[in-house]
Amino acid sequence: MPRPRRKKSKIYFGTPAQEAIVEYNNSTDPSERSKIYEERIKYPFEKLAENVLNTFKFTYFDVPKKDVQTEVVSTMVEKIHMFQEGKGRAFSYFTIIAKNHLILKNNGNYKRWKQNNLLSQMPETWNPENDFTETEENNEFKEFKQMMLTYWDNNLNSVFTKKRDLQIADAILELFRRSEHIENFNKKHLYLLIREMTDCKTHYITKVVNVMKKHQKKMLNDYLHHGELIVDKKETFWEDDRYIDTDYL
Repeated sequence: MPRPRRKKSKIYFGTPAQEAIVEYNNSTDPSERSKIYEERIKYPFEKLAENVLNTFKFTYFDVPKKDVQTEVVSTMVEKIHMFQEGKGRAFSYFTIIAKNHLILKNNGNYKRWKQNNLLSQMPETWNPENDFTETEENNEFKEFKQMMLTYWDNNLNSVFTKKRDLQIADAILELFRRSEHIENFNKKHLYLLIREMTDCKTHYITKVVNVMKKHQKKMLNDYLHHGELIVDKKETFWEDDRYIDTDYL
């Protein structure tokens, strides 16, 4: 009697995909990592991006859905190293990453659409160059933000040594990078975004924020008094009840 055919699993992002992500992160061989991604991770990522995009019905995208999906997959690949084995399911983690990326992009697109819609309703005599210009303060903020992000790109791994803290700090910096697309800067809302991006409890987030604030205060003081970040000063900061020495840019 012939054996019944085993039904093909409909789960596209289950344990095999999670195990592949762990193997990918543990491997240091570029060829092996490429093979793992192409054969075991690429399809789950693409399917997840497609499903999140279809489920939440984001409407303010003016490019083909396939392009948006590709961008979401790229974001998940950029964050793949932050997934920690034993800290929840990979499916939930990358669903949050995909959803938050689409929310930020959708909000930014909506904001631009709203501005363009308002511009189209303005009288012809209205001069946007005179009536709607960036202030010097905004330009200074953009300059300082770029300096600050460069500092953290070079020093993040020396300030934070725990993978959890690095994950939280990276999420905070991601919000800075996308600040022009965030409309609600309420503290609780930002904490909620970070919690969804990292799956970490609030008290861990607060600890990382407090460490980063000490660095931010020093950087801002240098910028306001010197117009740049001082490179030859060394400061000592608390983290995990011990001292961490970090050199400034």
